[in-house]
Amino acid sequence: MGSVVIAGSTSGTVTITPPAEAGTRTITLPAATGTAILEDGSNNLQMNSGFGSSATAFGVRAWVNFNGTGTVAIRASGNVSSITDNATGDYTVNFATNMPDVNYAATSLNTQQSRSAFNTDVDHIIGEAYTSSQFRILCNNNNSGVDLGIVALAFFR
Repeated sequence: MGSVVIAGSTSGTVTITPPAEAGTRTITLPAATGTAILEDGSNNLQMNSGFGSSATAFGVRAWVNFNGTGTVAIRASGNVSSITDNATGDYTVNFATNMPDVNYAATSLNTQQSRSAFNTDVDHIIGEAYTSSQFRILCNNNNSGVDLGIVALAFFR
């Protein structure tokens, strides 16, 4: 078995270089019993979250929480460069880094009121159109577009 090389840089980057051997690369955290995180032979990241075995982890590729009323404004996000307000209740989420393809999943949590009220009368949220670079969402109530105070989306692949 080869050795693992850990190298730091003045930019704050730490690189862990595994040995040039085929197979699974494993990081064991000292406080954990057994393997906590590993990369299997197919380059899948796997984690043991206390269930006694490792399973493939599927990460969020992008997420956003924005105000969809008035001037649309992102509150917080990851891998989202901007939001486009197309029309009432019609928004496009633009990714900072493209998805690998269009076979991703999107999920949402939305409300028309303020953060403290959490009341909503939205019938449905529709993923209208999507590409690897953007996702368009329509927020409807009684088949009419409605601007929402909180739109929160996460994208998985």
